[in-house]
Amino acid sequence: MVPSRCIKWYFEELPPWDHQCLTLIQICQQTGWSGQPVKTHDTGGDPALRLKPVEDHRRLRITFNGSVSDVLPWKFTPQQREVRVLPGETALAFYTATNKSDADIIGVATYSVTPAQVAPYFSKIQCFCFEEQRLNAGETVDMPVFFFIDPEFVKDPTMRNIDTITLSYTFFKARYDKNGVLTTVPLGMAPA
Repeated sequence: MVPSRCIKWYFEELPPWDHQCLTLIQICQQTGWSGQPVKTHDTGGDPALRLKPVEDHRRLRITFNGSVSDVLPWKFTPQQREVRVLPGETALAFYTATNKSDADIIGVATYSVTPAQVAPYFSKIQCFCFEEQRLNAGETVDMPVFFFIDPEFVKDPTMRNIDTITLSYTFFKARYDKNGVLTTVPLGMAPA
């Protein structure tokens, strides 16, 4: 798992001497963050065919976490503690984000799925994390995530004892350079 200090370093540009973080970030950019798949489990063919609930399987408990970086003056929380789904069954969950500052702010969300070995089976159909989010000063918005657990989950013997899956998001403050390229936010520039 990538240490949280490395994720913070990547987005908020902590001191450049942390070469261990740089190496971990480079690896994760190529292979996916811990718990965050680069590619979902793919059995080939039409993905809509995978959206058939496995009725004879136990329901899985999906729990939700939300957090923000230290330099982002937002409140970000899941609207529900958990949902229960069958593999192959779609589910819709919501988070609420509030910009507590007096300035418009753009945020970028990262996510993780735990236990990490479940990540390839966790498929998001639509998610606020696919794009950056701009919240006006004082604005509160609902942010949906539409997902399912791939039915292939039930065929994997390593998933046998997994009953609870946690979907976690962390929002970071985004900043653009003079060329319109997304950059990190140096800690020295963070609001007090």
